[in-house]
Amino acid sequence: MDVSDWYEQRGAFLVEREKRASEARQRLVLQILCNTDLDQLIGSDDKSKSHMCRRLKRLVERERLKGVSGHWSYDLNRHIGLKQALDTLKSSMRQNIPADAATSRGA
Repeated sequence: MDVSDWYEQRGAFLVEREKRASEARQRLVLQILCNTDLDQLIGSDDKSKSHMCRRLKRLVERERLKGVSGHWSYDLNRHIGLKQALDTLKSSMRQNIPADAATSRGA
């Protein structure tokens, strides 16, 4: 094993570790604040997703306002987790749109 292989494996490990930390942060925030599971939410219908998307936007905005005002209960990790969960939910909604649009165009 030469040095370049080691650096490549190290980089892959660090990327995977960050990905797992991000997923754990999202799951924890959704479980604590919204009492819902990320996998269950991604598998739900578009109406539920849009409702939860609006709720998450509201929570992100409230957390942002806490941070701006310097409130003692502001938590950067919670803010990051909410934003990442919102982004994950939006990307799962976008993945469903092309399939639905393709079926409606073909009909």
